[in-house]
Order: sequence, then C-alpha cells, then structure tokens
Amino acid sequence: MKPVIDGRHDFDFLFTGPGGHWRVRNQRLVRRLAQCTDWQEFDAVQEVRSVLGGLGNVDRFAATFPDGLSVEGLTLRVFNPRTRLWSLYWVDDRGCELQPPVVGRFDEHGRGAFYGDDELDGKPIRVVFHWTDITPTSAHWEQAFSADGGKTWETNWRMEMTREA
Repeated sequence: MKPVIDGRHDFDFLFTGPGGHWRVRNQRLVRRLAQCTDWQEFDAVQEVRSVLGGLGNVDRFAATFPDGLSVEGLTLRVFNPRTRLWSLYWVDDRGCELQPPVVGRFDEHGRGAFYGDDELDGKPIRVVFHWTDITPTSAHWEQAFSADGGKTWETNWRMEMTREA
C-alpha cells in the first residue's frame, strides 16, 4: 500500500475501511539488549481512531503478558504538514509516562521508519519502529533498539496485526 504523496494519510489504513479494530499477535524479547534469545508470545487487541481533523490518530492497546500481567497503553501519532513527518508517542499503565517520540515517514514503497532517542536501564539508546507489509486487513510492526548510536540494532518486539471483521 503506497502512502498519499503528502504523508498526512499514511496511517489511515489503521482506522478506515472496515474500521479500526485489530487483533494483534505479539512476539517480544524477554530481556532487551542483553543477548537474550527468549521470546514471549501473546495476543492483544487494538482500537484506532482519527483525531485532530485527520492530522493524527490514537490507538488503545490491551494485552495480557504470559506472566499474567495485564497492560493497557496508547499511541498518539501526529503529522506535521510543514515537515511532512510523523511523531509517535507511547504511554502505558505500567510506567505512566509519555515516552519520547519516534519521528519519521513512509517511503515510496509504503514502508515506515521512525527513529528516536530513549533510555534503557539508565543508558541512552536509539529506537526505531518499522511499519511494513500493509494491506487493508493486515500490517506488520516491529521495534528495535541500538546501544551504539545506530550501528547495530536488536529487534525486540514484533506485531502481526489482523483487522477484525
């Protein structure tokens, strides 16, 4: 799926057409940036709606991790028409703090890359979100961290999203 040329509709696939309700199959590394190879798998639901007259959207994510911990979070995505960049913010009910944004755009092939700076265990890291394989009924998202300024990346979370009928 190719984005509209100005970028403001890049995330419309999340809430248009049959609606903004998704089932999400998650794979998440148990420990990040620790040479861990153990993955957790769990399901989630996600609801997405447009805000700010189409210049943004908000999703509500709800899951129960394999250890029984229930988590609710939300993503706020805001498009800046001047820079033609998206800023994506995350907050959940575990940390209760709005995380620093990742910023980026979709390319001409419909793949999104969004980068930002954050901390893990008190140390600075780079973060990237990738959006790929977008169709009207499915999408792939993944997150990776870098502890060396972006020279190497560790993918630590993957989501396979399927639109609910």
